[in-house]
Amino acid sequence: MPKTKQSARKPAKGRSRRKPVARRVPAPPARTGRISFPIFHVDAFTSRPLHGNPAAVVLIDGKWPDDALLQAIAAETNQPMTAFVQAGKGSKGKKIGLRWFNARQEFELCGHATLAAAHVLFDHMGVRGDITFATDAGDLPVSRDDDRYVLAMRARPPVRVRITNDLCAALGHEPSEVHISGETLVAVFDNKRAIHELEPDFSRLARLDAQGFAVTAPAAGHDYVGRYFAPRHGLNEDHATGSMHALLVPYWAKRLGKKHLTAHQVSHRAGEMWCELDGDRVRIAGHAVTVGRGTLTV
Repeated sequence: MPKTKQSARKPAKGRSRRKPVARRVPAPPARTGRISFPIFHVDAFTSRPLHGNPAAVVLIDGKWPDDALLQAIAAETNQPMTAFVQAGKGSKGKKIGLRWFNARQEFELCGHATLAAAHVLFDHMGVRGDITFATDAGDLPVSRDDDRYVLAMRARPPVRVRITNDLCAALGHEPSEVHISGETLVAVFDNKRAIHELEPDFSRLARLDAQGFAVTAPAAGHDYVGRYFAPRHGLNEDHATGSMHALLVPYWAKRLGKKHLTAHQVSHRAGEMWCELDGDRVRIAGHAVTVGRGTLTV
């Protein structure tokens, strides 16, 4: 559930200033020299190559380049998300800068690309101990637990709201409950078969007053399953969404009466998460695997 970054410009009519607005950046300036960056292709929330959610991870040594260049690189990688990590000398043991872009815009938060970035630092850059990423959404701690990486995200418990005809029409089925947290609607169904069979009308979803849509149900073999849709951001369905569980874990922990939960995201690439509700934090653990690495020269 990537969250778009706040724009500094005046909000559009009818929108509050608190709502995240995608920040558009100009075309990159012409360059007289070329610069190279290490780049990794990582599949997150899976231990199987070509499954989970892919992300590009680009290492930045020193100050951030121009936003326009970062945006152009993300468009070039054309992955669901590209994570830019300030991994230069002196970053070890300190907060590490982290930013996220897709091909269209910068985001304020992205869970699976954070997991991918931590995987690169731990497995390829020799970082030891816990990591704290410094982001525009605040500090984001990541630790390692055997072969899993654990994100500690702020819990965002959803609040129940009424079911609307427009939402039912857009999803194609009527959920048993609907909740909201921030700008994300959570539709709860009675069984996982309904989640598998959903074929949303994405044009209708994009017209609803929400930035993202999580659908979820109880499941055998896992505590719950889920899918995530964000057509307003050019992402009809996300493969494996880390930040979605900051909403779903508080809901399912309360409903099931347990703090430790397992989750399965049932996209065609699928993802698996081990989650824990710890006070006002949700710990989301998952695997990651590198499927490519090299040098990006621009």
